[in-house]
Amino acid sequence: MEERVNRNETQERQMVLRKLIREGEASTQEELCEALGKKDYEVTQSTVSRDLRRIGAIKTTNAEGEIIYRLPEDHRALAARVDHDISRLVIEFQSNENMIVLHTTPGSASLVATHLDQMRTQLGILGTISGDDAIFIVPASVKKISNVIKKIKEEFL
Repeated sequence: MEERVNRNETQERQMVLRKLIREGEASTQEELCEALGKKDYEVTQSTVSRDLRRIGAIKTTNAEGEIIYRLPEDHRALAARVDHDISRLVIEFQSNENMIVLHTTPGSASLVATHLDQMRTQLGILGTISGDDAIFIVPASVKKISNVIKKIKEEFL
């Protein structure tokens, strides 16, 4: 019975965490710990870290260039709204005979990668893998990599 109470408490805490992320501009796990504490959820940074992973929260950059947490569903909606202004997040890109690496401002890679993935067919890519500030772009054909690079330059530079 006690395990069920803990599971319910965890689910409730994660719902509150989702609400805090949606309402605020939390940029650190410590800030989220404090905010949860004000809502009577005494948690450690490691608990917040685990909860963030479980709810799929990601760090991204807001319009002012600050790093904040977002939920995956909010991130997709944001990506759709900022497609026209996303080029300012791209710093540079490099390539070899097989792959393209695009560098972004810190925390922006997943947002830019979402945009690229939505344009897979037009750009001639199979997909992307993003980290915090870098994106690996796999061209559909390595023989056409120069054409893919040209299209990406047109899109972002």
